[in-house]
Amino acid sequence: MTSPAIGHLRVDGATLHYEVRGAGPLLLLIPGGTGGASSFDGVAEALAADYTVASYDPRGLSRSPLDDPEAPQRVERHADDALRLLELLSPDAPARVAACSSGAIVALHLLTTHPERIERVVAHEPPVVEVLPDAAEHRALLARVQDTFHREGLMPAAAVFAAGLRRPGTEPADEPADEPGAEPADAGAATELPPQAAARAERTMADMPYFLGRIVPGFMAYRPDVDRLEALSDRLVLAAGADSEGELPYRPAAFLAERFGTELVHFPGGHTGLSTHPAEFGELLRKVLTA
Repeated sequence: MTSPAIGHLRVDGATLHYEVRGAGPLLLLIPGGTGGASSFDGVAEALAADYTVASYDPRGLSRSPLDDPEAPQRVERHADDALRLLELLSPDAPARVAACSSGAIVALHLLTTHPERIERVVAHEPPVVEVLPDAAEHRALLARVQDTFHREGLMPAAAVFAAGLRRPGTEPADEPADEPGAEPADAGAATELPPQAAARAERTMADMPYFLGRIVPGFMAYRPDVDRLEALSDRLVLAAGADSEGELPYRPAAFLAERFGTELVHFPGGHTGLSTHPAEFGELLRKVLTA
């Protein structure tokens, strides 16, 4: 795999770590969970044959430190970070954006507020639960997660969160720990991994308290401008995992696609299909970006 060019961008309140590969029109990849730029390693190399592919660690993750570690996190501020990257890397032309999970929430806000900078957005399972008819139930889940986090700590809270995201009546599944619903990997196992994978596992563990304590409550309370999204739906591809129908992160994408009268594109795997099926995920992403 070709090593990406590494850059650092100063934004309001943080310094972003970003990585760039390839040449051509800009494709900005916005990660979800604690995955960071490296969560796209399995697809970025192939996509770089057609695009300048940029991925980054959102503010607050280990390689994109905050000036104030206690600062509250809002979707709007994270979307502004993505806009700054677009302005840096594609100042004269609109870009394509692909995003997963919490990153897909950022992408939705970016599309509604700066459509002139966006040619196409692929949003894979954005957990915008506030659009759902049973949103109050999910607010209660988030309150339980935060209460458990403050009373009992990270691992019990992560278990409550994961249980709330699963399809009703199903048992836990082993998932990569870079997306909502994934439980943190055993930090001790990191020493058994290749160095690059071990470093990623260590970052994942280090970032989990920030993700669960700051990103989850702020992002999953966000309600997108649904009317504005509908007006821009010709630029929006709503996507979901073929194996995650009925799970909480799947439902908002399905709900919005039905409302807009657009296709819900099913990607291989479940919520973490980017990690579990990278080759197939990347190939379908290439197709929908140019459709």
